[in-house]
Amino acid sequence: MQRRTFLKSSVALMAMTIAAPVLFAGQARADAMADAMAVVEKYAQKVTAWDGPTTGPKAQPGKTIVVLAGDLKNGGILGVTTGVEEAAKAIGWQVKVIDGAGSIGGRTAAFGQAMALKPNGIVINGFDAVEQAPALEQAKAAGIPLVSWHAGPVIGPDEKSGVFANVSTDAMQVSTAAADWAYADAKGKPGVVIFTDSTYAIAIAKADKMKAEIERLGGKVLEYVDTPIAETSQRMPQLTTSLLQKYGDAWTHSLAINDLYFDFMGPSLAAAGKAGTDAPINVAAGDGSESAYQRIRAGQFQKVTVAEPLNLQGWQLVDELNRAIAGEKWSGYQSPLHVVTADNVEFDGGPKNAFDPGNGYRDGYKKIWGK
Repeated sequence: MQRRTFLKSSVALMAMTIAAPVLFAGQARADAMADAMAVVEKYAQKVTAWDGPTTGPKAQPGKTIVVLAGDLKNGGILGVTTGVEEAAKAIGWQVKVIDGAGSIGGRTAAFGQAMALKPNGIVINGFDAVEQAPALEQAKAAGIPLVSWHAGPVIGPDEKSGVFANVSTDAMQVSTAAADWAYADAKGKPGVVIFTDSTYAIAIAKADKMKAEIERLGGKVLEYVDTPIAETSQRMPQLTTSLLQKYGDAWTHSLAINDLYFDFMGPSLAAAGKAGTDAPINVAAGDGSESAYQRIRAGQFQKVTVAEPLNLQGWQLVDELNRAIAGEKWSGYQSPLHVVTADNVEFDGGPKNAFDPGNGYRDGYKKIWGK
C-alpha cells in the first residue's frame, strides 16, 4: 500500500515538474501580451489637452529663416516644412525652403545657399547634423541660431553640434509602440523584417530598439535590412520580392523606421498574390505620412503608422527659433506620438491624412507670441 502511494506521488510530482515550464511560458507570454497591448492603447487615444509651453518671449519682429529640407519627397519632412511655413506666417516671419533632394551633396549645396542668404535662423529638417558638421560650424561662427527636426537621437539642445533644440517625439517610445503592436497582432508569434537606413543615427537607434523589443517579448526577427531611404523607389520592389521568396509565410510583419519604405511595396506584394490585409503586415515607426494614412484607411498593405504631429512640430521649431533669437532657453517641450490604425484613423486630423491633434497648439503658441 505504501509503495502504491509512493508511485502515485512520484507520478504526480513528475507531471507537475513537466507542466511547470509550460505554465510559466504561458504566463510569461500572457504578461508580455498585456504589456504590449497597454503600450498600444496608451498611444492610440485622442490627444485633446495642450501640454506644451504657456510662457516665452514675444515674437521677435521682421525675421527671415531658412528651412533646409533633407528630402521633400519624404512625407515627414514635407509635413514639418508645411508646419514651419504656417507658423512663420502667424508670427510674422519670412521663410525660404531649400530642398536637399535626398543626397549628401544636395544637402551640402543647400546649406551653402542658406548661408549666402544670411538668415536670422536655420531649420535643419530631417537629416543628421553630424553629416553637415563643417556647415554647422560656419553657422555657429556667424551667430545664426540652428534648430532641427530629427537631426540626431537626442531631444533638445545639442551643444556639440550647436543645435539650439532638436525637435522630435521620443524615438524609443515610437519604436516600442510599433514593435508592441506587431507582437500583439501576431498573437505573440511575429516573424519580423526590419527596414532602416544607417545613414542616420536616429534611424539605427529606432531599428535597434524595435529589434530589441520584439526579441524581449519573445518574437523573432527574420532579417534586419539596411537600405537607403532615399532609394526606396528603386530598391523596395525587388527587395520585397526577394524577401517573400526567402521567408514565405514566416514573414508576418514588417517594421520600418519610416512610412516611405511602404510606398513602393504594394505592387510586389500584389504580384505575389497578396491582398491588402494579408501578411506581411506593414507597421511604420514614423512619421505618419499622407500616403500612410491613405493605405491604412483603404486597408492596402499598411495597418499602422506611429505618427508624429508634424505640423505641430513645425510650430515648435519656429517657437524654439524665436526663443533662441531672444536669448532665452529652449522650451523643453516633447511632442506626443500617436498609434494610427483603421479604428482611429479619423481622429486628430485624420480626415486631412495627418496626425494634427485637436489640442489647441496653434492658439497656445500665438498667445505666447502676442499674436
